[in-house]
Amino acid sequence: MARESIRNKVTITEIARQAGVSVPTVSRVVNGRSDVSPKTRARIEDLLRHHNYRRKASAPVDRAALIDLVFNDLDSPWAVEIIRGVEDIAHAAGVGTVVSAIHGASGSARQWMTNLRARASDGVILVTSVLEPRLHEELRRLGVPLVVIDPAGSMTLDAPTVGATNWAGGMAATEHLLGLGHRRIGFVAGPPRLLCSRARLDGYRAALEGAGVEVDDALIVPGDFYHQAGFGGCNALLDLAEPPTALFAASDQMALGAIEALRRRGLRVPEDMSVVGFDDLPAVRWSAPPLTTVRQPLADMGKLATRTVLRLALGEEPASPRVELATELVVRASTAAPAV
Repeated sequence: MARESIRNKVTITEIARQAGVSVPTVSRVVNGRSDVSPKTRARIEDLLRHHNYRRKASAPVDRAALIDLVFNDLDSPWAVEIIRGVEDIAHAAGVGTVVSAIHGASGSARQWMTNLRARASDGVILVTSVLEPRLHEELRRLGVPLVVIDPAGSMTLDAPTVGATNWAGGMAATEHLLGLGHRRIGFVAGPPRLLCSRARLDGYRAALEGAGVEVDDALIVPGDFYHQAGFGGCNALLDLAEPPTALFAASDQMALGAIEALRRRGLRVPEDMSVVGFDDLPAVRWSAPPLTTVRQPLADMGKLATRTVLRLALGEEPASPRVELATELVVRASTAAPAV
């Protein structure tokens, strides 16, 4: 009897910590599942033998494999594209996806963590969100791997990241407008807390400086990636004594908001002002006029993040700790040379 109590004294969580894998990976080995790499399986089995661990008779023989996909908010078509990419890979791997929004609030994040512990997730994909250090440490303690898409702020989380070439995209959009002859180019920025926002602004500045055009801070207005910010930002630029002849918005939604602001003032795109967005959401090819934008591969970012978190869940190393997928300028009818 004493021997039996010693045998199961070690927990699966401790085995996972010693093996350097997630708790679900140890659970797979204990339950005889085949979806664990031979090298990882051998390491876990050695530890299980060393600790003389035996699965309790009452324990379930298996459970559904799950990954958590966490956003700040879900009220954007941008989020839908990420979800589509994640779901494609997760479905092919036989893994379920739990989508959550934590709304940037610590209370929501703590409730999400409580739910995560209850469902024993295989991994977490965090999208442009911030986790409190305490919650990140809890993920590490549970052995749940983490991958971050578009990290927010300085990247302090010890986790692989997936993003896009935002600086190059910002530069390409601005160079396109410069090439058409525009010299006063307004910019509606994204949230400054996000690295991707700051990179797009830096690309805009770099393109102007490279063309010998002085950066005018009066032409840079704040935004938050949503329609209303584009609408308000465009109106602010139009109210300047010398308005810009072109506008680059750091998201497609803000670009569409800017186009609506121009329409309400009786101005035409691109005859009175050229407009460029960023994202290439499906809807913008049907806007009036179709929007010139910078395509970032949102679905592909979701796919890569999912492949990476599944590799981590199996105890394997990621192909790269930081990946940036290429952006591409897509020229449509919302840009033209400035009116003479």
